[in-house]
Amino acid sequence: MKEICIVEFPSNLGLKEPQPGKEPGVKNLPKWFWKHNLHKEINPKDVLTLDAPKYNNTKDPETQILNANTLVEYAREQAYLINNLLSQNKFPFIIGGDCSILLGTAIALKQKGNYGLFYLDGHTDFMDVSLSETGGVGGMAASIVTGNGHQKLSNILNLSPYIKEENLWCVGNREYDDAYENEIRNSSATYLSLKELRKQGILNSATAFLSEIKNKNLDGFFLHIDVDALNDEIMPCVDSRTPDGLSYTEFNELTSHLFQSEKLIGLELTILDPDLDPTGEYTKDFVTNISVTFNTSRNKF
Repeated sequence: MKEICIVEFPSNLGLKEPQPGKEPGVKNLPKWFWKHNLHKEINPKDVLTLDAPKYNNTKDPETQILNANTLVEYAREQAYLINNLLSQNKFPFIIGGDCSILLGTAIALKQKGNYGLFYLDGHTDFMDVSLSETGGVGGMAASIVTGNGHQKLSNILNLSPYIKEENLWCVGNREYDDAYENEIRNSSATYLSLKELRKQGILNSATAFLSEIKNKNLDGFFLHIDVDALNDEIMPCVDSRTPDGLSYTEFNELTSHLFQSEKLIGLELTILDPDLDPTGEYTKDFVTNISVTFNTSRNKF
């Protein structure tokens, strides 16, 4: 089994202020996970941290995106770090941060080969800035890394697309709005809403994805996990709450199939905001579930 390296990207650059003058608290997630023993349970070979540039709640006039220039700067630094880990055949277990941290990893993946992306999220994060009320990249990350949107972010280092659109699986959305969903429906990506995931069955869906990775002869795949894919009652400490979501039974079934694949080359966890879980009760449950499922699955080969 590859050596696991926890990589901390404590960034909130892709989110709007929850209230005037207050930064999103998700930047504190790596330290919060330390406190609640995720690092101990995963037991990595190394832990690396790359601090994010200073947060600013002002939209870039060229792109209408929050923190656009600092996101580009940060993504380049992230890509360099992740590229080095992949070159050493290590497994990056990434802790965000908001979903915008995907940009740097996706750039590194493009530099290394041709990869798939399993995007497990309670939202598609696949929309144009024109549909975004906030201008936050956190709500556009899947779209940007597949080459859509302004070139400043989608074509860093002239590498667009970082992930081919047809190699994206967007899974778990439960924001059922036609204008929103049509963005992903009209793309070349595979889209499984929460309803469709349950209809097709978790095992069938995971198997279909892994078969596609094999049949396309991709170099591997990366797993994005936004904790808001979970049911709102068991994971309410997120920036954009939506009713329903995966139970831990469903979540563990799905992730265990993906964790067991030798084609999985890394993963990231995003969006859990410590400010919204003052007692740590929801974080503790998440750490227990993700660490047990990860360790059990990865130890099978």
